[in-house]
Amino acid sequence: MSLFLGEALECVLGKETAITMAKDEAKASDFSKGLLQSEELYKYILETSVYPREPEALKELRSVTHNYPMANMAIAPDAGKLMEMLLNLVNARKTIEVGVFTGYSLLLTALTLPEDGKVIAIDVNRSTYEIGLPVIKKAGVEHKIDFRESEALPVLDELLNHEENEGGFDFAFVDADKVSYWNYHERLMRLIKVGGIIVYDNTLWGGSVAEPDSSTPEGKREGKKAILELNKKLSADKRVQISQVALGDGITICRRLY
Repeated sequence: MSLFLGEALECVLGKETAITMAKDEAKASDFSKGLLQSEELYKYILETSVYPREPEALKELRSVTHNYPMANMAIAPDAGKLMEMLLNLVNARKTIEVGVFTGYSLLLTALTLPEDGKVIAIDVNRSTYEIGLPVIKKAGVEHKIDFRESEALPVLDELLNHEENEGGFDFAFVDADKVSYWNYHERLMRLIKVGGIIVYDNTLWGGSVAEPDSSTPEGKREGKKAILELNKKLSADKRVQISQVALGDGITICRRLY
């Protein structure tokens, strides 16, 4: 559904009906984010343990995001529920997000953090962040977000210029350019505290990591190569405990050991 079609539906059907239709379409599109081969099984998971516990603000942002191109760049809602649990398990107060898009995972983080919590959110494109910003403001959590419109590496390096930031963050979520993932990892390993968590998105690359290159579209091969290298390096990185989970497009959870 385009933005203009959505506005037209509001005029014809009324705002409440139009929003309901948008939510239904957003739910239907969520299957495209999962690696499960059974759409019915994935629907069962979403309807049993995800949607009933998803805050209204996140439902609204998911629906808003569905109206825009490349909506599947947003984190899958079931992966979001795991991320929420991880934030709670480490009692996160200070976090970093690399790659924001429309802000579903950012809003989830801000809602989960305590009132004095802060998330540094980094993205090269503020315009996509502003798509979700009205929902973030309505949810009353904008004050927890420090948005930086920038490439991520300069921001991470600037944070490391201040000694008090080393080990000063509890959690990081990375969903950005795959070629730079390892460079992000080396910096985040200094910024995240021992016992803290770093989560990387898209680490199964649509399942193509286990398939020959010939079956991977040309435009996705560079990303696949970067993800394969990342997975190999993370597996050998003794500084972290890792778990790779087949949620969404694959996520890898790293817990800093030292």
